[in-house]
Amino acid sequence: MSVAFHKMHGLGNDFIVIDARAEPVAMSAARAAALADRRTGIGCDQLIVLEPSSAANVRMRIFNADGSEVEACGNASRAVGLLLGGAQRIETLGGTITATATAGGASVDMGPARFGWDEIPLAYAMDTLSMPVGWEELDNPAAVNVGNPHVVFFVPDVDAVDLARLGPMIETDPLFPEKVNVGVASVLGPRHIKLRVWERGAGLTRACGTGACAAAVLAIRRKLVTGPVRVDLPGGPLEIAWQAGGSILMTGPAAFSFAGSFDEDAYPL
Repeated sequence: MSVAFHKMHGLGNDFIVIDARAEPVAMSAARAAALADRRTGIGCDQLIVLEPSSAANVRMRIFNADGSEVEACGNASRAVGLLLGGAQRIETLGGTITATATAGGASVDMGPARFGWDEIPLAYAMDTLSMPVGWEELDNPAAVNVGNPHVVFFVPDVDAVDLARLGPMIETDPLFPEKVNVGVASVLGPRHIKLRVWERGAGLTRACGTGACAAAVLAIRRKLVTGPVRVDLPGGPLEIAWQAGGSILMTGPAAFSFAGSFDEDAYPL
């Protein structure tokens, strides 16, 4: 059977979006990884499957490039918001979020941040705002769950960090039983930070929406910045607004690249 898809991106973080609301499309880790392969598949950082939801307007399933299914993806949420238009309540494994389409993008209410060690989760109890741990030159991070788990290190220069080497080491450390997304952030001004992210299951990407949310929230909690915060990623900027006890609002661009189709038989389950 031929399956239609949209290719979209948010700040260069790219997605295959399959609308399976009317006609179900089976997805597995093997099929998702094969479709995500940039040499033999379509190519993407994440594959998104839209399905019917009894709790929201749509259910969004998110598969990383390695085939693992994850809870949240901020950039994909903006892409789906732009694709569907208007205001959409989107059910994810990380909770229900609301995306409102804007000119050339979307604003997404990502829900509340969770700071408990067992909510992130960590393997054992510790202060998640100033964690007494380190990996080589990266130490004293902060952690938060923004629909998926993030650990963020505040450093003088994000470009001086060998994140391609340290990222996978930290992602798979036993401290993080569900693995973790790894961010390095530098404060550029009172409302401005620069960020690079090693994404769990995807590696280095041009942008990470939940990573931007995590870095901004943790920088505000540490009193390094005040909101709203501009977060500069390799692919471009996002704006993150958050106040303690409230929801995280992420605003930024998304774009449609092209449409196509693939043969299900070419990508077996």
